[in-house]
Amino acid sequence: MISPHNSLIVFQDKKIRRLWHENEWFYSVVDIVEVLTDSPTPRQYWGKVKDREFIQLELSPIWVQLKLKAADGKYYNTDCVNTKNAFRLIQSIPSKKTEPFKQWLAQLAKERIEEIENPELAQDRVKEYYELKGYPKEWIDKRLKGIAIRQELTDEWKNRGVEEQKDFAILTNEISKATFGKTVGEYKEFKGLKKPKQNLRDHMTDWELILNMVGEKATTDITIAKDAKDLLHLKQTAKEGGDIAKNTRRELEQKIGKSILSKENYLYLEKKKKKELESKK
Repeated sequence: MISPHNSLIVFQDKKIRRLWHENEWFYSVVDIVEVLTDSPTPRQYWGKVKDREFIQLELSPIWVQLKLKAADGKYYNTDCVNTKNAFRLIQSIPSKKTEPFKQWLAQLAKERIEEIENPELAQDRVKEYYELKGYPKEWIDKRLKGIAIRQELTDEWKNRGVEEQKDFAILTNEISKATFGKTVGEYKEFKGLKKPKQNLRDHMTDWELILNMVGEKATTDITIAKDAKDLLHLKQTAKEGGDIAKNTRRELEQKIGKSILSKENYLYLEKKKKKELESKK
């Protein structure tokens, strides 16, 4: 299981973007360069290294271009390296942080190998993350189940040709619109979530998580049953899966006499954690 939070990791207070691609992690080259050099212009720095170490010597590129989210919330083609080539990149950059960064990167790789051999470790690490944040145990159990169902769905989409991040977003929005009557962005706004890094699912109530799981699990099963393959047909099965969750939501709302959609969020946990960290300084 890959935690959704693992797409952004931190080394010595510096953020590094990464993407799970072809069964391994790929890291943003510019982010690595910024960490190692503290350069105010890491893109230009990487441009010089790229030209000096690879282009002029006519060596095969160690990077690939993948779409990563930028500070403006949009996705752009970004030079990325896997773990093996990250070590090669590090050799090209003189820095006092080289050795601690190597050790940190090696530890990440070790943890991933352990998780492949024992998937329960990945689940335990995600569980620990939420426990440290202060989430209720019952909520954590539902969140973990939701992550597993989401992973199953995205794997199915990938097997059917979905590659672009924007296409994953389109399909996810189809389920969300059908289930809750709102896109992911609209729902985040409804809940008062303003920062790009704030994950909507981390701020859902129990019933919102359950309905989200129903919609995504139904979408997976309908997609398989109909053998949907292109984006147009996948959008249709996504809507159909979301409709099943919507019907469940409406029937429940009728029985309990109130809406399941809630403005409730867990932002107070983030504020609480921030105060605890500040008090320790």
